[in-house]
Amino acid sequence: MLTVAIVFAAMASSGQLAHARTGRAKWNVYHATAAGSGVLKGSIALSHVRQVWQSPALSGQLYGEPLVSGSYVYVATTADVVYALNAADGTVAWSKTVGTPVPATSLPCGDISPTVGIVGTPVIDPARHEIFAVADEQVSGSPSHHLVGLDTATGAVLLDQLVDPPGSTPSAQLQRTGLNLTAGSVVFGMGGNSGDCSTYHGWVIGVPESGGEAHRFEADRSASEGAVWMGGAAPVVDRSKDVWVATGNGSNTSGEPQDGDSVLKLSPSMERLDSFTPSNWAQDNAADADLGSTVPALLSHGHVVQVGKSQTAYVLKRKALGGVGGELSKLTGMGGTTFDGGSAIEKSTVYLPCRKGPMSATVDKSGELHINWAASVSSAGPPIVAGGLVWVMDQSGHVDSLNPATGAITQQVSVGSVANHFPTPSAGDGLLFAPATNSVFAFGE
Repeated sequence: MLTVAIVFAAMASSGQLAHARTGRAKWNVYHATAAGSGVLKGSIALSHVRQVWQSPALSGQLYGEPLVSGSYVYVATTADVVYALNAADGTVAWSKTVGTPVPATSLPCGDISPTVGIVGTPVIDPARHEIFAVADEQVSGSPSHHLVGLDTATGAVLLDQLVDPPGSTPSAQLQRTGLNLTAGSVVFGMGGNSGDCSTYHGWVIGVPESGGEAHRFEADRSASEGAVWMGGAAPVVDRSKDVWVATGNGSNTSGEPQDGDSVLKLSPSMERLDSFTPSNWAQDNAADADLGSTVPALLSHGHVVQVGKSQTAYVLKRKALGGVGGELSKLTGMGGTTFDGGSAIEKSTVYLPCRKGPMSATVDKSGELHINWAASVSSAGPPIVAGGLVWVMDQSGHVDSLNPATGAITQQVSVGSVANHFPTPSAGDGLLFAPATNSVFAFGE
């Protein structure tokens, strides 16, 4: 078991706090693991936190989750800049501008401004010493999406590959999900801009880490929409290297669902292996009540939990998702509001990303979902678990810790303002990290 000790000492030159580490825990991907558990394994002391450091102001805004690897904290911004911050004090170790960000005014709609650059959380392959991100870039006056790979120690560019699907309209496609790794490829989703304007499709794309021909899955291919955005969460990768995503509402309201408003299990080569679609998918599509505002939560006992804008939670059987209307159970009227982003998962318990505050629920062996508690945190982002506590950020710039048994708030600290609509903290190297609008805050004991 990893043991982390944090020691604070006054820094004579700046008055900042430094900490010494006896061990390091990694957070290389959105919500900590390929399966998106959102849980930091091992011991970390966070029962009474205070601010350890704040990074300098960064160029652009932070929409992704901070990543932690080695002695660095990595973030990427809407100005198409990737930063490596020293985990000890938040200073910039290196930064790399990978392209010219797209002016928001050049897009048909959307709510990210003034520029759209790197929006999804990057992913780190520690074996390759490489961090990957998808950058929206203005090239010759037009938007295009590029998968870039950078050396984690220096920021040197190791990969730059255009990833817009053939025939797509890049200005109408937003790369919002986090990135993940599977079977030697970088995998991510694409959807539309806020407002669902122009013509776009939901895509799941896998690109070899060394570059090369991409594998793609297209949702609603004969209609439109079906975004893969999941509130910024990354596609989930299970132990078999298969990829799990949920899609947003499609444009069709009759006939077949065409993989919109669905849970999808895909192979690493982006072949559809299984799917689930609610029986009322047509109503969801018409009401923009997409199931895919969160990522599928893979629990123990072979269960999957999916909940979205419709406020209905579905429990699915992992080995046979059930097609249209084939859920094991469902629970309606959840939360009174939408759910967005990634959950935190501990065995058969899931902390769901409800906008009114995380909800704790447990799935029993028969597949029934039971609500344990609902926390009261207004405009909450996706939760994580670290130091034995549930952590959540809100759009007012607060970071709250919650008692995992009751949902009661036990601590609250502030980071000022946030740009991210679904802000989520991370943890590692003995600290908790929170993305503010254009800086990173670190908290510890």
